[in-house]
Amino acid sequence: MFDIGWTEMLVIAIVMIVVVGPKDLPKMLRTFGRTTAKMRGMAADFQKQFNDALKEAELDDVKKSVDSLRSLNPAAEIRKQLNPFEQAAADVRSGV
Repeated sequence: MFDIGWTEMLVIAIVMIVVVGPKDLPKMLRTFGRTTAKMRGMAADFQKQFNDALKEAELDDVKKSVDSLRSLNPAAEIRKQLNPFEQAAADVRSGV
């Protein structure tokens, strides 16, 4: 994640021991670990909420498409298109 090698970690550890002191270092590292875990949890929660909202938006689009397909009546549409042919056939029959 941070691309830190072992030598950099060693330098950071030595600086922390000098600055914080060996007595308070475990307590500080524990606090840092808990804070990091909380931040990761919040990031995961945010990502989950974002993905849920995205899925919900996609589902709304799919639902609208399904509703528009349900409102179609292909038989009525075919009858409407065939009506002029039926009238022409009736005119031909009446003329004969």
